[in-house]
Amino acid sequence: MTAPSPSIATFSAGWLMAASAVLALAPGVADAKTPRAAAGRDGSWTVMIMTEAGSCDQAFSFPVQIVGNRVMSSGGVADVTGSVGGGGSVSMRVSSGGSFAIDAGRLGPASGTGRWSDRGSAGVCSGRWQATRS
Repeated sequence: MTAPSPSIATFSAGWLMAASAVLALAPGVADAKTPRAAAGRDGSWTVMIMTEAGSCDQAFSFPVQIVGNRVMSSGGVADVTGSVGGGGSVSMRVSSGGSFAIDAGRLGPASGTGRWSDRGSAGVCSGRWQATRS
């Protein structure tokens, strides 16, 4: 993964909050007792967040690592935490600079999709995310 471009450093707090929410743990979305079932998704992933509503930046991507049923940061400008359930349900929280966003969706063996939302200094923003194996 290449270093973030200078424009990434200037993303609005609202957009970074949205990115942060991608990996927020939501109760009942991911089953933390199924690490073996989720292990088929282990490895490096790239998450792309796209804004569909609000004044947040239009797109942002960052790397994550999945080990067992845990989703975690893999470098980049955002702190990511979350979990993957046995059926591929994923819940994430992405945070950066005091802002955060919460996302939920589903991961398959090679890709995944979901929705995100945040409320921050850029106002209310929401959109979708896509993840692919890196």
